[in-house]
Amino acid sequence: MRFLFRHTVVAAAIMGFAICPRASDASEANIAVAANFTAAAKEIAAAFARVTGDTVNLSFGSTGALYTQIVNGAPFAAFLAADTVRPKRLETEGHAVPGSRFTYAVGQIVLWSRDPALIDSEARVLRSTTFGNLAIANPKTAPYGAAAVETLRNLGLWDAVKDRLVRGSNIAQTHQFVATGNAELGFVALSQVALDTRGSMWRVPRNLYAPIAQDAVLLKDDGVACAFLEYLTGLETAAILDKYGYGKP
Repeated sequence: MRFLFRHTVVAAAIMGFAICPRASDASEANIAVAANFTAAAKEIAAAFARVTGDTVNLSFGSTGALYTQIVNGAPFAAFLAADTVRPKRLETEGHAVPGSRFTYAVGQIVLWSRDPALIDSEARVLRSTTFGNLAIANPKTAPYGAAAVETLRNLGLWDAVKDRLVRGSNIAQTHQFVATGNAELGFVALSQVALDTRGSMWRVPRNLYAPIAQDAVLLKDDGVACAFLEYLTGLETAAILDKYGYGKP
């Protein structure tokens, strides 16, 4: 049985929305999604389609790059960012529905390598000279990259490793660098390796970087997009977020 919001106007008070507009049959919406959320978003979108019959077309990239696309008129109906700054800025600048912004997940970073013996429980490899390249996402456009830089600075290791950094344009490319062996280790999102039993990892202590609160925002009055954002707050989505290592908002 389909959710009632499939054919009715729904008040999404839990997110501070005013009203979700009516969605027509066989509707779809384009959603911009931060790269760290790729696997979880695909699973959530598939579950949403089963329940509602509607389709969300997901486009992945760094939060900063997606923000630029939205400002320049990209046809997205909603944005799932990896920070709180860009969605808030979109509201302020008039590119989003006022009051629609909410935190849907809290991300974590890990130091990860394909080598099962490289990273120990204290990440002592970072203080050694035994590795060649360390991958991070571009800190200017990717919040997970900014968290990696903050971690290295708080560990007092920035000056020692900065010349060995390999920067991915987003966290997906950063993970690829490590997964393909182009970098021996890297700071990636926990969600990218939470279900991967290969290699070794160190979960970065939360006191080494600011919380990665990830906000979603509705960009236009679109029934399917609004319903999808509402679905992000449900129990089925909560189980998926937990599986991929995301913290609760």
